[in-house]
Amino acid sequence: MGRASTNYPAELRERAVLMVAEVRAEYSSEWTAIVAVAKRLGIGSAETLRKWVRQAEIDAGSRPGVTGQESADLRKLRAEVRELRRANEILKAASVFFAAELDRPQR
Repeated sequence: MGRASTNYPAELRERAVLMVAEVRAEYSSEWTAIVAVAKRLGIGSAETLRKWVRQAEIDAGSRPGVTGQESADLRKLRAEVRELRRANEILKAASVFFAAELDRPQR
């Protein structure tokens, strides 16, 4: 069973995170504030909003963790490493082929 992928617009994410911060004092806990805001904005899961809030805290530097920019940079670098490794394998195979061609006696 896979999860349904629902992409929310960045504006909604930012607005929801700000709303949680604004209404936090009105609720007994952060979780109840998150549940209320998620329901008000039609976000499918309060857990989704909780993750957005945590990531916003990390990005702001108020919580330890990998920022969104660092995560994007890591994904980009990993893709680049995969591509370079693939290119190296192709070059190794080509060098073996051409070395074998040089070792063949000429007619």
